[in-house]
Amino acid sequence: MNLPRFALASHMYLCNTLHMATNLDLDPRLIEEAREAGGYKTKKEAVTAALQEFVRRRKQMKIIDLFGSIDFDPAYDYKAARQLKRSPIAARPARRSMAGRKRGNSRPA
Repeated sequence: MNLPRFALASHMYLCNTLHMATNLDLDPRLIEEAREAGGYKTKKEAVTAALQEFVRRRKQMKIIDLFGSIDFDPAYDYKAARQLKRSPIAARPARRSMAGRKRGNSRPA
């Protein structure tokens, strides 16, 4: 099936920008409890936060599973490794966060 180029481009744009609603049959009391416990104004905020927390926790559990599976080299000198010359990109100072700043204002809000 050969789609015209504009059709494929439109399809990719819509798939990457539009999100359709998902209907789930969730326990309303549980959602309300989560909303109140987290101080969220909407059910969507509560569900999104719960999913983010779930994913973060699962990733942490995978890291914990690695304990004991990675070989430890007692001769490794981490202090000497810190002194190795860094690449110019790694040696740059961290950029300051723009959080809490208004547009066009260089001072924190």
